[in-house]
Amino acid sequence: MKKILTLLVMSVFTLAAIAQKAPAKKVFTIVKANPITSVKNQNRSGTCWDYATIGFLESEILRKTGKTYDLCEMFVAHNDYVDCAEYHVRMHGDSRFSQGGSCDDVISVIRRHGICPEEAMTKPGTLVGDTLANFNEFFAVLEPYVEAVAKSSAKKLSPQWKVGLESILDAYIGKKPETFTYEGRSYTPQSFAQSLGLNLDDYVSLTSFTHHPFYSWFTIEAPYKWRPGLSYNLPLDEMMKTIDDALDKGYNVAWGGDVSGNGFSRTGTAELEDSLHLEVTQQQRQQLFDGWDATYDHVMLIYGKAKDAEGRDYYLVKNSWGKAGDYEGIWYMSRDYIALYTTYIFLNRHALSIPASAS
Repeated sequence: MKKILTLLVMSVFTLAAIAQKAPAKKVFTIVKANPITSVKNQNRSGTCWDYATIGFLESEILRKTGKTYDLCEMFVAHNDYVDCAEYHVRMHGDSRFSQGGSCDDVISVIRRHGICPEEAMTKPGTLVGDTLANFNEFFAVLEPYVEAVAKSSAKKLSPQWKVGLESILDAYIGKKPETFTYEGRSYTPQSFAQSLGLNLDDYVSLTSFTHHPFYSWFTIEAPYKWRPGLSYNLPLDEMMKTIDDALDKGYNVAWGGDVSGNGFSRTGTAELEDSLHLEVTQQQRQQLFDGWDATYDHVMLIYGKAKDAEGRDYYLVKNSWGKAGDYEGIWYMSRDYIALYTTYIFLNRHALSIPASAS
């Protein structure tokens, strides 16, 4: 009995020591928070670009109409992987075919194929026995198939490879609806997209790098941006001011950048070391990008501003990892982290306070 009591006492002290070492949840004061739709979960799929941009467009509809939609990310993924596969085959394999993408992809898919509500397609993950999107087996099948076609030694391709491609996508993601009923009305994906009241010409991508001239358009050299969309190049201070001005006007901003850099935590914060004293420079950004120290590996939605207990500036950011972290799927990312690790921002051109040539 004495031995058991001794072990219990030791366990209590061990648990107390662990509790003392656990970092306290950081407290923030929200300064500005624009409306957003609910936090979603991309789960085991490389579709952050899809979830973030759909969330951005849902918030655009919410801002304009006050109506909440749950648009279908898997409809976008299905169509985008077809587009990407066709491009990869046309390039004879000299491009990137992967799960990743960018905000431009979502706009291109909706423009070309339309969109549907979440309820109009098979629920993500269910076709492989999961409750959320799971691409583990899916892409292990899809990538070699597309690569085999792209690198084929055949002198001429038949169109049948596209039939096989669609069969794989149908099996793992689900078939795209040709028509569906939503709130008592019948739609095609194209007519449903038109009913949302979005002007797809309103959306622009902005960036800030010195290897291209400022106040000009260029294609960012980032592997997951396979679609050669253009971004408008601004000095860093103007790019950051654009984010602030947009939020102040009630517009949200989709953000593509690096979350593998020092300071990004899985608990809901992203902040640079000694951020209180650090002023991020244009040169630092360029060095990180050119040296592969800052990559384009995630997309999220900036929808507000906050301050920590020391008065430092942060952005409210909606992630697509479900209710993960200390703030139930919301990340607090410091202003200097965003300044250093942004690859591009994506927003409504009507939110811009920059030269007219960008709009």
